[in-house]
Amino acid sequence: MSTIHVDVVSAEESIFSGEAKFVALPGESGELGILPRHVPLITRIKPGSVRIELPDGKEEFVFVAGGILEVQPDRVTVLSDTAVRGADLDEEKLNKAKQAAEDSMRNAKSDIDLASAQSELAVLAAELAALRRFRQKR
Repeated sequence: MSTIHVDVVSAEESIFSGEAKFVALPGESGELGILPRHVPLITRIKPGSVRIELPDGKEEFVFVAGGILEVQPDRVTVLSDTAVRGADLDEEKLNKAKQAAEDSMRNAKSDIDLASAQSELAVLAAELAALRRFRQKR
């Protein structure tokens, strides 16, 4: 069975490093699926779930708040400022942060404040969706 090496790295730490049969993640233009021997590619990714299918058939989930994807025929590298293992996502904390972002949107005093709050809310919504997907797979 052919595999591809996958590294998911945040600004703070390596979140995942190992072999996989398949990787799926949210590209800027839609969902990307990567198999071993994929053509080289560099692209930006949107906030969402990185799904890594391991050689034994199990799956790992990692939430990324956007970032950069590099694909080589034998390697996938995901670089993100923020990346969290699916098992480490905290729904209560996410809901509180989502409420705070919604409050910031309502109280925005400038277009910049509003845009910042909207961006934060979009990332939190993607993170909550990733958490729901992770729970469904368990």
